[in-house]
Amino acid sequence: MADYRLIADRLAADIAAGRLKPGDRLPPQRAFARRHGIAGSTAARVYGELVRRGVVVGEVGRGTFVRARPPVEPPLGDPGGARVDLELNFCVLPDQPDLLAPGLNRLVRHGLPDALTPVGVRGTPAARAAVARLTARGGWAPDERHVLFTGNGRQAIAAAVSALVPVGGRLGVEAVTYPVVKAIAARFGITLVPLPVDDAGVLPQAIRAADVRAVYLQPTLHNPLGTTMPAQRRAELADTVRDLDVQVIEDAIYAFLGPDLPPLASERTTVVDSLSKRLAPGLTVGFAVPPGHLVDRVAAAARSGGWAVGHFALTAATGWLTDGTLESIVDRKRALALTRQRLARERLAGFDIRADPGAYHCWWRLPDHWRAETFVAAAARRGIAVTPAAAFAVVPGHAPNAVRLALAATPEPALTAALDVLASLAGSSPEDESVD
Repeated sequence: MADYRLIADRLAADIAAGRLKPGDRLPPQRAFARRHGIAGSTAARVYGELVRRGVVVGEVGRGTFVRARPPVEPPLGDPGGARVDLELNFCVLPDQPDLLAPGLNRLVRHGLPDALTPVGVRGTPAARAAVARLTARGGWAPDERHVLFTGNGRQAIAAAVSALVPVGGRLGVEAVTYPVVKAIAARFGITLVPLPVDDAGVLPQAIRAADVRAVYLQPTLHNPLGTTMPAQRRAELADTVRDLDVQVIEDAIYAFLGPDLPPLASERTTVVDSLSKRLAPGLTVGFAVPPGHLVDRVAAAARSGGWAVGHFALTAATGWLTDGTLESIVDRKRALALTRQRLARERLAGFDIRADPGAYHCWWRLPDHWRAETFVAAAARRGIAVTPAAAFAVVPGHAPNAVRLALAATPEPALTAALDVLASLAGSSPEDESVD
């Protein structure tokens, strides 16, 4: 029996030597097996090994392609030489430091002694009340006694996953999802089960077939798809998880930009959120709001993980939540998201762009003549960083032929120029590219 690793070594050597170039398609596994006189199962292991090494990427329904090598990234007409980063998905308003400064000054003058002491995952009464008001939506008003705090949103997700899924257990997730969830699952020894989606979101029958204890979903402004689940699909999923006694972890990190919709099934849903998108990545507090019977379990997971919030950050955030500062900033960020989405639709007119009108990002299904990895490399040579679908795929080698564009962090003139360059690039042929 042929050693699949030796065969993978030879293919990897061909890629490193340039005999197989970025964007080249490998033959179908059956054809590869016949050509090399090996079993089909061995060919599958060869391709899986190459995916694991990061030298090829699979695209659903298209095949397996040589991954683009890291390119040289010249600036996009920027005199300072900085690239245009459409990967990082956050927004900081130009005058935001001035808006936040009074709250910090007030904290230093009056609340610093308390802010320097430890605080538990249950925070303070004032913070719980403020976050309960903040997360209320669509007629759902959480009990402030259920609000728990972590250092950031990632820690809130980790605490919820740790509490609801045992080691060796199975967690259902959308087939393309927030990459951090993949790392959390790997750390806890949890198997992620990819759930197929359509334009409305996760298919209810997929959850029925998945045999999972819990699901992690992003029904509002999904990352990376940028879509919001309609009311009918939400109702169908709520009925499904109730019938199956499945717990839901609902990531609401972008929900403040979207429509006013309640959690899928509030009596079995742990809502996780943070202030990183509302404020800034450097000024974040995470929170989880489980149903009453799960509060102690999620709190224990947060404590055991060492994910309790810092008192200084919590006190500062509580001040911004209660004095109107956060509300003012959020209103302006919502307006900016709408403006950036209009700009993307205008500059990328004619291409397959998907996104909620209020999202910070959009999902671009590339033209057939482009592979995602090759397009990302070509964009980077023009000084533009975008994220390939492979970064979000739950199953390695099974990514759509798409990229995500983050629209909110880049100043508008640079974003406009970058979108124009990407549109021109997508309309050209990959054969016009010189990939060395």
